[in-house]
Formats: sequence, structure tokens, C-alpha cells
Amino acid sequence: MEKKYEIGGKTFVLNEEKAVQAFQEKMVINGRDTMTFNLLPLKYQWAYDLYRKMKSNHWEPEDIPMQKDLEQWKNPAELSDGERWIIMMGIGYFSAAEGIVGDNIQHVVRELVTAPELKLVLGRHAQEENIHADSLLYMISSLGINPHECEAMFEQIETIRQKNEFVTRISKNMRRDLDLTITENKQEFAKNIFMFGQCMEGTQFYGLFGMVLSLARQNKFPGIGQMFRYTLRDESNHIELFRNLFRVLIDENPDIWTPEFREELVEVMKEAVVLEKEFIRDCLPVNSVGLSADEFCTYIDYIADRRLNGVGLEVLHPGLENPFPWLAEMMDVKKEQNFFEGRVTEYQKSSALSEVADDEL
Repeated sequence: MEKKYEIGGKTFVLNEEKAVQAFQEKMVINGRDTMTFNLLPLKYQWAYDLYRKMKSNHWEPEDIPMQKDLEQWKNPAELSDGERWIIMMGIGYFSAAEGIVGDNIQHVVRELVTAPELKLVLGRHAQEENIHADSLLYMISSLGINPHECEAMFEQIETIRQKNEFVTRISKNMRRDLDLTITENKQEFAKNIFMFGQCMEGTQFYGLFGMVLSLARQNKFPGIGQMFRYTLRDESNHIELFRNLFRVLIDENPDIWTPEFREELVEVMKEAVVLEKEFIRDCLPVNSVGLSADEFCTYIDYIADRRLNGVGLEVLHPGLENPFPWLAEMMDVKKEQNFFEGRVTEYQKSSALSEVADDEL
């Protein structure tokens, strides 16, 4: 069907069949080859909805007060060495990890997907990783920590280095010309999405999230705790984004989903869990903040099973319960307030924001 517009002696013809064909050729990978960024009509509505939700959650590190954190950091009587070490490990790991995630989004995933609305939401994801990286700089400068010491931590503490190497090796492997019509290459791309979304952001970030929120629960490092709560809220959306992207990629390319590939992904998660547990024991060489390394290791098993189940894979510990149900309450960002003046601090700009669903904790 064609529709004609006659304006000023000129005739413009629009072919609906060609437009519909272009829409149908929208795909996660191997879609319509075009340099235009034409979002409409949307094929992946969930991606656009998630983009708007992420945008409404925007926050800036500098808006969060750090005076109380600095007072505690300077006062040896207020903190144990173990509690200080958790913050150091958090800054040491995340100051590198957030950049690794953002770099992979921009230079691997966003380069390979072809639907514009997917590129749109991935661009927002990358921007949020920049905000998270910036928040680490804000923490470091606010507490007066030597930045060279942080760099030494993510390069010289073995469990941090191993976690980073775990994800960067697959990211590096994807930075080449790939024929994504070949099943093996599709599987490499799917594994990248699974590793970064479900293993790294979805599982390996959660040990430190829990520890820092444990400190905040005891009124220690309230500013850092606030930033970690906002970061965790963002991570929940990132996990959903990469889970949906993974599922749609599999639906559109069923040749990826072989029994061997599913087994490979489970093995990848097992490796991620082992590395995270070793890291947790470095963060908590002695019991601190009223919790033990063993409890956090159980928590990581629980989180890993949620991630596996979310993408249709068999869990490793059927029936395992969350040992930290209080984390869901800690993630209620609707009642945020300034720690000194008690004023409401609400970054939500629309009704799009809700609490992080229980299946993310």
C-alpha cells in the first residue's frame, strides 16, 4: 500500500510495505543494516520502557553528604580495622569494575546489537556506569584516601585481579570482526551478555553491596551507604536489561541454546561464585559488622541461583533461602533523607521508580 502527499506541486510517496519490512528486520543481532537511529516503530518496547525507568532514577554523587563518613574515617575509636578494610576493598574493586562494565557495553555489546532501541538503553547503561565510577572518585576524595593506594589494590590484591581478569578475557575476545551468522560466534556473544549481566553485575557485585549496607545499617558510613543503595538500584535495572537481552537473543537464535552451551554457562557461573567467595574472605578475614564470611558465601550461592533461574538454567542449590532478608528493606529508596538535616532527598522524577523486586536481592 502506498500513501501520497502532494505539497507545493511535489508528490511524495510512502510505501507502507517497505516500512513494515524494515520493522520486521529489526533484530538483536544481524538486523537491518542502517546508520539511521530511527526508534519508531518500537519492536522491543521493554527496552524503551527500561530506558525511561533508568533515566528517571538519575542521581549525582555530589548531592550526597559525606561529612559524617569523614568524621568516622578520621576517628579510630568509631571504626574497627575490619570495617575500614571493607570500605577499602569496596573502593579498590569497584573503582576498576565499574569501568570494565561500561567499556564492555560501549565497545562490545552496543557495537553488535542492531536495533536502535537496544542501543538507546545500552547507552543509558553505560552512562550509569560512568556515574558509579564517578561516585568512587567522590568517596576517595571525600575521605582523603591516596588514589595510588586504590590503584595498587585492584592491580595487586589477587582476588580483585582474578575477578577482573575473569570478565575482561571474554570482553577482549569479542573485539574483532565477528560473523554473527555463525552459531559459535553467537554463543560467544550470548556468553558475554550472561557473564557481565548475571555473573559480574548480578552476582559478583553483591558480596560488597551486602557488606557496605551492613555498615550503613549500623549508622556507619551513611553517605557511602547511600551511594551504594542508589548503585544497587541501578544494578537491578542493568541485570534486567541484560537478562531480557539474553532471552530475546536466544528466542531469535535458537541454534545458540544447545545442551552443551547451557552446561558451559552453568560452569561460568560456578567459576564466578568461587572467585567471589575467595574475594569475600579477603574482605572479611575476621568476622566484622556482625556478619561472617560464611554467611556472605551462602548469600552469593542464593544470588547465583536467582540469576541462573532468571535465564532458564538449572540452579545449583535448590531451595536455598536468602540469609539476609533485611537487604530488601534497606533498598527502599522512597524514604531517603539527608543524614544531618532530615530533608527529603528523592531522586525519582516520575512514578516509574519502584522498589527493587525481591528476586533481585
